[in-house]
Amino acid sequence: MGERKPFLLRLDRATHDALERWAADELRSLNAQIEYLLRRSLREAGRLPRSASSSSRDAVADDANKRSE
Repeated sequence: MGERKPFLLRLDRATHDALERWAADELRSLNAQIEYLLRRSLREAGRLPRSASSSSRDAVADDANKRSE
């Protein structure tokens, strides 16, 4: 994955709580869940090359999600 850059994100309480529940359901930290969702959205929108947008952890999670659909 490359260098990580800290970034402050302000969320309203309802959004934060929903993301926290979703992260817990998928056994991720809140930060990891937000990163995962952002990378997936960027990849789907064609804004980030596949090779730069996924780590092996994301690839495994994407495969698991596709199998469950």
